[in-house]
Amino acid sequence: MKHLTRRSAVSSVIAGVAASAIPFGSSASAADEPKKTEPKRRTRFAVSSYSFWQFKNEDLRPIETCIDLAAEWGFDGVELLEMQMVNKDNATLQKLKQRAFVNGMDLSGFSTHQGWVNPDADVRNKNTQKTINSIEIAYKLGIPTMRVNTGRWGTSGNFDELMANRGIEPTLEGYTEDDGFKWVIDGLTECLPTAEKCGVTLGLENHWGLGRTPEGVMKIVRAIDSPWLKTTLDTGNFLEDPYDRLELMADDAVLVQAKTYYGGGMWYTLDLDYPRIARLLNKHSYNGYVSLEFEGKENPKTAIPKSLKMLQAAFEAA
Repeated sequence: MKHLTRRSAVSSVIAGVAASAIPFGSSASAADEPKKTEPKRRTRFAVSSYSFWQFKNEDLRPIETCIDLAAEWGFDGVELLEMQMVNKDNATLQKLKQRAFVNGMDLSGFSTHQGWVNPDADVRNKNTQKTINSIEIAYKLGIPTMRVNTGRWGTSGNFDELMANRGIEPTLEGYTEDDGFKWVIDGLTECLPTAEKCGVTLGLENHWGLGRTPEGVMKIVRAIDSPWLKTTLDTGNFLEDPYDRLELMADDAVLVQAKTYYGGGMWYTLDLDYPRIARLLNKHSYNGYVSLEFEGKENPKTAIPKSLKMLQAAFEAA
C-alpha cells in the first residue's frame, strides 16, 4: 500500500475539487488552464549586534540600542553576541526580550565563544559548562539557535597574526588534529542534552580552528549526528573558494551570517557575490535567517542600512 503523506493527501483533495469544477462534456485541457507558480518566500534579514559594536564602538555596545536601530532600519531580527552583553541576569534578559517584541523584532540567534582544542581536561570542562550556561541564556531569551565554535590551538601570537596567516596555525607540539577533533566532539556531545531540553539548535560555524574548513565542520557534525547540532554558515570565513565550500555545509544550515566590508575590512576584504550565494541557498531550500555581520571600517550607522539594501536586492533577484 502506498504511503499517503500530508502533501499527497492535500494534493488529492485539490485535484478532486478542480475536477468537479469542469462541466460534464467540457473539452477543457490542461493546456487551457493557467499555470500555477509557487509563491516565493520572503527572506528574513537579521543583524548581528557585533555589526554595531565591533569590539570598539562603545556608544553602540548596548543591546537595547542595537535592537532599536535594527527595527528603525527595517530588519526582521537581531542576533545577539554574548560577549557584547554587559549584564546577563534574568531581569535584563526579559527586558531585552520585551524590547524586541514591542519593536516587532525576533531575537533570531545567539553567538557564543568556546574552545575545546586544549589538552587540559579542566579547560575543556570549563568550556563545556560555559556553553551549557549560554544555551540556558538563549532559552530565557527565546532564541532558537546558537552559534558555537570548535576553538583553536592558540599557537598564533594573537588574532592579527592568525589573520595574517589566513587562519592557519600549527597544532600544539605533541598533539594532532585527531586529538583536537575528539575533544570538540566530546565537548559538544555533553552540551546536547541541555540543547534538546531548551529547544536551542546549535550551529557549528566555519570559524577558524578546526572549523576553518567545511570538511572540519562536517566531520564533527556527522560524527555527533544529532538534530540539535547543525551548521552556521559565515560567508566571510572561507578566504578561498567560498561558494563551493559554503555549499558543502548548506544542507545542515540553521543560520547564515552575511559579511559586508564597506570602508574596507578590518582584517581583510572579500568581494562576495550575494546573488550567487542567494541562489546557492535557494538550491538547498534554506528558509532561515540571513544575519548581517558588518566587518568594515565605515561608520556602522551608514554601512548597516546600506548592507541591508544590498542583501535585500540580491536575495529578491535570486
